[in-house]
Amino acid sequence: MSAVSTDTPASTDRTTPPEPPEKRRRQVREKQWPAYVFLSPWMIGAGILTLVPMAVSLYLSFTDYNLFDAPRWVGLRNYTEMLTEDPRYWRSVGTTLLYVVVAVPLKLALALGVAMLLKNLGRGRAFYRSAFYAPSLLGASMSIALVWKALFNDGGSVDGVLGAIGIDLGGWVGNPDLAVFAVVLLTVWQFGAPMVIFLAGLQQISPDLYEAAALDGAGRWRQFVSITVPMLSPVVFFNLVLETIQSFQVFTPAFAISGGDGGPADSTMFYTLYLYERGFTASHMGYASAMAWLLLIAIGLVTLILFRTSRSWVFYADEEGR
Repeated sequence: MSAVSTDTPASTDRTTPPEPPEKRRRQVREKQWPAYVFLSPWMIGAGILTLVPMAVSLYLSFTDYNLFDAPRWVGLRNYTEMLTEDPRYWRSVGTTLLYVVVAVPLKLALALGVAMLLKNLGRGRAFYRSAFYAPSLLGASMSIALVWKALFNDGGSVDGVLGAIGIDLGGWVGNPDLAVFAVVLLTVWQFGAPMVIFLAGLQQISPDLYEAAALDGAGRWRQFVSITVPMLSPVVFFNLVLETIQSFQVFTPAFAISGGDGGPADSTMFYTLYLYERGFTASHMGYASAMAWLLLIAIGLVTLILFRTSRSWVFYADEEGR
C-alpha cells in the first residue's frame, strides 16, 4: 500500500509591501492641491487684509504714532496711560458695558417674542417676517441713525408723543441720563436678524412635545419654560454670542446721535467712538491701536466666559442619552 503524501504545496500568496512614506505624501498632496487653489483667494485676502494689518496694529500699540511722523517706540506707555491716567477711557468702558447689558437682553427678548408670534401665524407670515427683518438691513446706516436722532431730539416726534400723554422728558439726545438709551432703542429696533434665527429654531421643536405637555395639564407659560426654552437654548446661546460681540463694537449710532463727540457730557462716548477720536481726531494712532487690542482681548474673554457658562444651561438634543 503506497503512502499518501501529506505534503501541501508551498503558499504562493505574498504580502504586498507598503508604499514608501514619500509616495503616500505625494499622493495626498496631489489630491489636496485643488482645494488650496480654490482657497487661495480667501487665504491671500485674509493675510493681506487681516493678518498683516493686525500685526502692524500690534506694533503701533507700543509706539507714539501721529499718522505723519515715523512711529517712535514707547513700550507699554500707551497701556499704562490708558488704564491709570485717562478717566475718559474708563467712562467709555462704563458706557459700553451699560449699553451691552441693557441692549442685548432687550433685543433678544423682543426677537424671541416676535418669532413666537410669527410661528403660529398662518397667512402673511412671509410678509411680516420680511417687514420685521428690514430694520436689520437699514438700521446700521448713517441716514437711519440721523433720522433716529431727529426723532429723539428736543421737540422731536418722541418728545411730542410723550408730552401728549403727560410724560415730559424733553429731548433724549440732549439729556445725559437718556442719550445712551436712545442708542439702545435703535439697536433693539434692529431685532430682525436674531428673530429669523429664533423662528428657524422654533420650527424645529416637535409639536408632540407640546401636545404631551398639554395632556399633562401644562399651561402656556409652563410649556414655554419647560419645553421652548430648553429646546431653544442652543439658538439663544448662538444669538447671545453674536449680539454681544456686535454690541461691544457699536459705532455708527453713537457717532450720529452724539454728533461725533460722545456728548452730552460723554454720556454716549462708547469705546469705539473714543478709539476713533483718539486715533483720527487727535492723531494718537498708537494709543488707538492699544485700545483696539484691549477691546479684542475683552471680547475674547467675554466670549470665553459665555462658552464656559453655557455648559450649565444650554441643552443639546444629542446629549439626552448621555
